[in-house]
Amino acid sequence: MAATALKPSIAKPPPSLFPKSPQPFSRFSLPIRPPSQFHRPATLRITNVLSKPTPTTTTTAPQQFISRFSSDEPRKGSDVLVEALEREGVEHVFAYPGGASMEIHQALTRSQTIQNILPRHEQGGIFAAEGYARATGRPGICIATSGPGATNLVSGLADALLDSTPLVAITGQVPRRMIGTDAFQETPIVEVTRSITKHNYLVLDVEDIPRIVKEAFFLATSGRPGPVLIDIPKDIQQQLVVPDWDQPMRLPGYLSRLPKFPNIGILEQIVRLISESKKPVLYVGGGCLNSGDELKRFVELTGIPVASTLMGLGAYPCSDDLSLQMLGMHGTVYANYAVDKSDLLLAFGVRFDDRVTGKLEAFASRAKIVHIDIDSAEIGKNKTPHVSVCTDMKLALEGLNKILESKRGSLKADFSSWREELKEQKTNNPLVFKTFGEAIPPQYAIQVLDELTNGEAIISTGVGQHQMWAAQYYKYNRPRQWLTSGGLGAMGFGLPAAIGAAVGRPDCVVVDIDGDGSFMMNVQELATIRASKLPIKILLLNNQHLGMVVQWEDRFYKANRAHTYLGDPANESEIFPNMLKFAEACNIKAARVTKVGDLRAAIQKMLDYPGPYLLDVIVPHQEHVLPMIPSGGAFKDVITEGDGRSSY
Repeated sequence: MAATALKPSIAKPPPSLFPKSPQPFSRFSLPIRPPSQFHRPATLRITNVLSKPTPTTTTTAPQQFISRFSSDEPRKGSDVLVEALEREGVEHVFAYPGGASMEIHQALTRSQTIQNILPRHEQGGIFAAEGYARATGRPGICIATSGPGATNLVSGLADALLDSTPLVAITGQVPRRMIGTDAFQETPIVEVTRSITKHNYLVLDVEDIPRIVKEAFFLATSGRPGPVLIDIPKDIQQQLVVPDWDQPMRLPGYLSRLPKFPNIGILEQIVRLISESKKPVLYVGGGCLNSGDELKRFVELTGIPVASTLMGLGAYPCSDDLSLQMLGMHGTVYANYAVDKSDLLLAFGVRFDDRVTGKLEAFASRAKIVHIDIDSAEIGKNKTPHVSVCTDMKLALEGLNKILESKRGSLKADFSSWREELKEQKTNNPLVFKTFGEAIPPQYAIQVLDELTNGEAIISTGVGQHQMWAAQYYKYNRPRQWLTSGGLGAMGFGLPAAIGAAVGRPDCVVVDIDGDGSFMMNVQELATIRASKLPIKILLLNNQHLGMVVQWEDRFYKANRAHTYLGDPANESEIFPNMLKFAEACNIKAARVTKVGDLRAAIQKMLDYPGPYLLDVIVPHQEHVLPMIPSGGAFKDVITEGDGRSSY
């Protein structure tokens, strides 16, 4: 496998690739090159089901990809890699260079279509790639060097796997002859990430690059989406080759396991269960984000109320009368009430996560359960359903809607009394918060942001109390509007995710609602925001504490503080650190607001400013996220009163 042993074969003329529609551009000036005039490759979007073993990814006529190399011209493996990305429709990557990935970065400078957004930390890069993927529906791409560069991607890969985010991570590796010798900056990243990726590759033959990249994108975006890692030794990147772009994918086992179209008989059985029920509830998750229109039509046809998971927010409009908003540990009382009292639970695109179910035996204990999900491993894993379908939610909903439309006159499904019961619960148990003098309630800050943006902004968050308040008090009315770390709960996600969203959706207002603890974990990405001229707004809810841990200390540890204060113990009266100085260091406009009467004007000023802006909102640390069902509890254990000003 030595580099000198390579005998390049002459590739056939490059085949056609698929066209891509241009991206909308923001009114703000972004340092992003326009798409190439020479070719428009297809945008690869998430597809979950194959009707045939052979994948198809386009609906429009293909156009020929025009390479900057002649068909028989040898080029470096790094140039083959970059062209493979171009052929997949990649326009943006989030890449941080190092010794083992320098060749890739040199090749990127020769690309006319791919723009690198330079993060200031590899974790920032992969979280930005996740934000890009979640906001656009296209796979996010990040690149890092070997050793510590690669290991800095680990949290992002785990996050993408748990939250089903399509991601292709590319890492440089030491030359093949040095693998296993404990060489400088060598880590076996394929072994390190095996359990937190959907699949990964170590490239040992330069001629495999076109096929491996094609497979990686297909794997990342088909079935249940997830992260794929490609590890490329430096000598492979430097090796000359004439690539064969016609290599077929070698995924027979994977293709055979992809879910097929749903069985019409089972769908009719589900419709029959709906007609027989009196108190049905929809429990929808991130698996419904690609089928928002079909979900809305299903609700129109049935009139069934909708409760969303944290990851499912936006799949169905939160401001709609039939929305119960979020269920689970910090879900609304009426959403959890509906699930507890239901006689039919339609679990669509969900995995019965512990933060939703609490005590499994008590969750939806009165209901028949219908579980539809793309991943067969999730069906029956935590809760045994009465009826299950392993398929793409979009196809399942389309099939259900066709049956419901054909039976509109004969279907006996009147849930008006059930809806009235839930309407009464909404009236009696609304989301509420208290005010204390001039202090700013964090919930109110998010409520004002929702009003001033008309609920249309893309929101990213870190992890903690601010994340839960952002889920409760901002009304998400469309898919891909809400970007958060759900399964992994990775602090530091919000700021870089906002970068990815701003790059992928320059037509949208992007706001990072963050806490001071999460914000500081990737504060260096302020430099990326400034250098890339991204008009990101940062609403920083600063309580000088690790708020969610403090809440648990208050409730379950007699308010004993165990290293949860983030300020300066020697000067607790001062705000520390001074977040405005972080912004100033990166030449980003910033302001601080401490009084509730000044809040609305301060948020409006932030939104009106044409560039990036940080608003430091000082909030009391005694606030608790309510409602709250304690871990392992049931609906009967729900807590709706109290905060850190009380003793427990």
